[in-house]
Amino acid sequence: MAFHIPDVYRHPTVRTSMLAIFAFGFSGATTSPYQSVVGIRELGLSDGAYSAIMASAAAVNVLVSLLVGNFADRLGEYRRMMLIVCLFGIVGFGAIYLVPRQAVFVGAALLVLPVYGALNSLLFANVRAVTRDMPSETIAEVNSGVRAMISLSWVLVPGLTGVLLAQSPTMLPAYLFAALAVVACLGLIALAMPKVEPGEALVINHLSYWAALAHVLSPRIAVRVFAVALVTGMLHVNGVVQPLIVVGPARGQVSDIGVLVGIVALLEVAFILVLGRIVRRYGAMPVLAAGTGLYVLYLVLLGLSSAPWHLYALTLISGAGAAALISIPITYLQDLIADRPGLGSALISVNMFLSAGLGALLFALGTAVGTYSIASIIGGVAGALGILLLILLDGFRPRSAA
Repeated sequence: MAFHIPDVYRHPTVRTSMLAIFAFGFSGATTSPYQSVVGIRELGLSDGAYSAIMASAAAVNVLVSLLVGNFADRLGEYRRMMLIVCLFGIVGFGAIYLVPRQAVFVGAALLVLPVYGALNSLLFANVRAVTRDMPSETIAEVNSGVRAMISLSWVLVPGLTGVLLAQSPTMLPAYLFAALAVVACLGLIALAMPKVEPGEALVINHLSYWAALAHVLSPRIAVRVFAVALVTGMLHVNGVVQPLIVVGPARGQVSDIGVLVGIVALLEVAFILVLGRIVRRYGAMPVLAAGTGLYVLYLVLLGLSSAPWHLYALTLISGAGAAALISIPITYLQDLIADRPGLGSALISVNMFLSAGLGALLFALGTAVGTYSIASIIGGVAGALGILLLILLDGFRPRSAA
């Protein structure tokens, strides 16, 4: 069978978007692992203040992503808005590095960088706009390839940053690396991203700006977004409980945490690229259901783990399941508002926010009634309920909710 995917990836917009989203992932991967160290240990924020800032920043990112995505839809193209939000990233990361003060950190993290975070959904919206006439399986395949670039950045960058700054008395240079990554991203979009000619711009005028935003809250869309958040919330539950189980019931070492994360991230990249072919053959929903089942199994077995080798043995299941959970929902969410790529792609940010919140609630529930192991199992049960709800709503061939 002919391998057609390189033809799709040679499309200049798709190719440039993949490189740009790698740079976007680079900026997050070089700072996120060390953000709490900078904010709390180096700049003196309290644990409570830091947590409140991060939670508020996530909410701001959701709001900005919806507003910016909807506005880009009205423009009919996404390049201009991507250039603007890149400037916010350069200013935000650069300010923290150049003026390391509490007030600057808080202002950048709470108001400036969340605007830059909207670049993620804008890049996916831009890809969706140029692939909108392709078969749905091809769109899912392309989205998987684009999403794999973020995972690839997380395989390479955090460890490299740690090595480069191992002898440094401060982790602030990580923000310089991030600012430079955004400069590279800005250059890619400005110089290599094809401009949309006036006659090629999308025409989306059947709803007013505010009516389009209100469309996001319609029951048909909201219930599906909630179901997807239950599924992807398993990733957040794992992010919290896995390190605690490693150094607790599994009797592992702190060093095992980083090794496990690196192994799973590498496996995610490999599985995401393979998933594109599988989705074309079997459809997105059956593959998402299978991936969810694998991740539910993983969380249950994680909760039962009692030795380090158990955790390493589970990386294959974890990587395969996570690949489906982080790539396939992108296309599903976009399809909920298929005729508005910016607003539909902004649902990715909504899902990230909701799934993080649900993950925190599930962890709190699990630890309230039992142990970290119970929290892991409860997270798996919630994910199973989420995929069952999606299948109940849409069957194995999801339809657009718009």
